[in-house]
Amino acid sequence: MQEKRISIVLVCDDYYAVLLAAFLKSIELNHKEEEIIDVYIVDDSISKKSRVKIIDSLNHDKIQLHWIEMENAIPKDVNLPFINNAYPLNILVRLLIPYFIPAQVEKIIYFDVDMIMLDDISNLWNIDIGESIIGAISDTIGPKMKTIGNGIENYKELGLDGNQKYFNSGLQVINIKKWLDADITRKAIDAIANNKKYASLSDQYGLNVALIGQWHEIDPTWSCFSVNTILKPSLIHYFHRKPIYKEYSYNYKEEFFFYLKQTQWRNFKPIGKSSRYLKKIKNMFQKVQFVIK
Repeated sequence: MQEKRISIVLVCDDYYAVLLAAFLKSIELNHKEEEIIDVYIVDDSISKKSRVKIIDSLNHDKIQLHWIEMENAIPKDVNLPFINNAYPLNILVRLLIPYFIPAQVEKIIYFDVDMIMLDDISNLWNIDIGESIIGAISDTIGPKMKTIGNGIENYKELGLDGNQKYFNSGLQVINIKKWLDADITRKAIDAIANNKKYASLSDQYGLNVALIGQWHEIDPTWSCFSVNTILKPSLIHYFHRKPIYKEYSYNYKEEFFFYLKQTQWRNFKPIGKSSRYLKKIKNMFQKVQFVIK
């Protein structure tokens, strides 16, 4: 009998390895069904020490890790656009997922690493997204839901319907064949490259342009932003300030450290704001180096 499997993909550097460990542990501990979870980790210079700590934090009867070096995840004929923001280059790798995962994978869930799972991932995996290319969560903070009209500043120039919904790219349930058939990678990259003035959110801008009207809205409990207060979220997204910082003042801090303390980072102490600023500088330097190459 063939084993049932769930496929997920994440992109991470060494600085955020602590977040990745906590998130994977939360997935593992809340997974009660029989599927094995294949985790494809795009490795953006994760140190050997951090990789070992991630591996030693997990139950490998439930979770099987597959490591992909970031340079191998970027096709040679793809030019990633340079955007002048503080986000790392690796956020654009999510645009390339169908080109570096194994050919037999027909469906995959992309997650940002700054998340904590509080539900069984099987319940997310089994959501029917119909004929849509991806399933995603509407970008909502408090009662305010973004639309294309207030999420894409130049939507009129692009001929887009401003009333269409706008999604957060941090969680995507992806139908690989439909993505490839619709040429989403090229469309998203072109949208970013041709509209840099408006593409401060990089991949999220490009994907909302490329996928307008072609995505299925998943219940918002599957991506509760840490500034919100949902009584029983299925997944928490620490989309702005991360709980690893001393000055973290948003919600769901206890949930993060509950899972982190069950990893090899159990003695981790929150870090100061200077580290966060240095991280942003490093992100910019990495992007400049990539363009020069």
